[in-house]
Amino acid sequence: MFSENDVRALPFIQQYIAEAKKDKDYGKLYQGYADGVEFSSDRNIKLKFADSTIIAAKLSRKDSLVSSAYLEKGVVYYFHFKKYQLALNEFLVAVPYAEKDTDPYYKNRLNYLIGVVKSYIGYYDEALPIFIKTRNYFATELSKQQHPNIIYDSRRGYYNSLHQMAICYRNMGKYALADSIVSVALTEIGSNKEHRQEFGYFLKEKGISEFRKKEYSTALASLSASSVALSKINDFAWLAVNYSYLGKSYLGLGDKFHALRNFEKVDSIFQKHGFIVPEVRDTFELLIDEYKANNDTEKQLYYTNQLLKVDSVLFKDFNYLLRKMSKEYDTRLLKQDKKRLEKKSANDNLAKWGLGTVAVSFAATMLFYKRREKRIRRKYSVLEQKIIARDNADLAIITHEKQEDNKLEIDPKIVEEILQKLKDFENKDGFRENGLTQHKLADRFDTNHYYLSQIVNEYKGMNFTKYLIELRIRYITDKLYNDPEYRKYKIETLAEECGMASRNHFSKLFREINGIGPAEFIKRRRKDISKEQNLAIETVI
Repeated sequence: MFSENDVRALPFIQQYIAEAKKDKDYGKLYQGYADGVEFSSDRNIKLKFADSTIIAAKLSRKDSLVSSAYLEKGVVYYFHFKKYQLALNEFLVAVPYAEKDTDPYYKNRLNYLIGVVKSYIGYYDEALPIFIKTRNYFATELSKQQHPNIIYDSRRGYYNSLHQMAICYRNMGKYALADSIVSVALTEIGSNKEHRQEFGYFLKEKGISEFRKKEYSTALASLSASSVALSKINDFAWLAVNYSYLGKSYLGLGDKFHALRNFEKVDSIFQKHGFIVPEVRDTFELLIDEYKANNDTEKQLYYTNQLLKVDSVLFKDFNYLLRKMSKEYDTRLLKQDKKRLEKKSANDNLAKWGLGTVAVSFAATMLFYKRREKRIRRKYSVLEQKIIARDNADLAIITHEKQEDNKLEIDPKIVEEILQKLKDFENKDGFRENGLTQHKLADRFDTNHYYLSQIVNEYKGMNFTKYLIELRIRYITDKLYNDPEYRKYKIETLAEECGMASRNHFSKLFREINGIGPAEFIKRRRKDISKEQNLAIETVI
């Protein structure tokens, strides 16, 4: 038997794959490639095998295998590359293929992984309910009499869900709940050697909590023990977090030497993997402060340059969290320090040029997004007032004053009849029919399309195509504002709901009419609802 990442298994796997290809047994071929992912030690080779599993799974025409293939590729991105956006994309592709899969374990694993990526990106309020649900599922599975392997997997799912819940609660400022989960989990695992990895994750959270409470000595013990466990699985993301809090705990005890050694380990991980999480950003600020105090210009310049690189990576991969972070070292101050330090370090011209380019680019990008956010808020506010006005007035979706001086050469009775039918058409949401045309609607109204076109132009103030678009966009806009269920829909579903077949066409028209795109509108509405709920809670308290 070979353990995970043991490349000695690969020759046997290649033979297995060759036989599957010869037999055109695509289910067997899928399994061969999946084994290649498991036993390869190089992450790039793992990714190639993962791509092959998708091809084999699609050839098998089995939705469950296709879903699993996308899931496993997402795991490679998530665990081995720490590319969370890419991982989330793969997991989301897996979801529709999993709908026909009746295996609840698989579905909960997939949901858990989506929650993990959401949590890393910073969507803690969206990730938490997912982890609560998976925790409950795995807890139920543990109460059943099942095969030891199933019990082991369920227990891992249970502890991992608890770990992620603790992370969410901590980042949401609900420290008592986070600490309670960690305490219970550490007690449950105890000396069980099968779950030393999970034990290491909870020790990490315990150490962070102890640091927050200024219990520096106990924090050092917890974080050091956690680092031993996480080093064995090379989880460099959480190791970086451990090293950061170890350094800060040493600083709290006045031990600058060991503090700097741990901070430098964070930088080593960043150099090696090009990866960083927002939680350890302040490590570079502390390094800059320390070497500034010691008048070490060379190292101060180096870590200033590193911090700008960190910000560039965070802005690219974690822009949601980056906008929320409170940064003591903003770009303006970094640029000022850069100019001063460059005068003292004339021999490092290449580093200076690169530093200036990154800083200016980052500052310009941040300014662009700040202005964009301000513009979106303004347009959203204007749109919201229109929606509220429509709701309060209890008007039809589109109403226009009847033109007294119209010059239509149509019998007035026919005009009134068509106007009444248009009113019913609007009130009954007839415009939501996909593929509806002016000719089709005229036939239903028992009139000709010329009359319908003239009356719409005269009484609605626009041609039929624009009239139909206005009805559809206003309908879906009102739904998004008033109905929380609609805010859960994908853009494709929203387009279908109002009668449009194309996602891109829908998004373009939504932006043209409302001033902002549907995704931006949903995001702003969710924020408003969240603020209203928090205000209501504070009022009750």
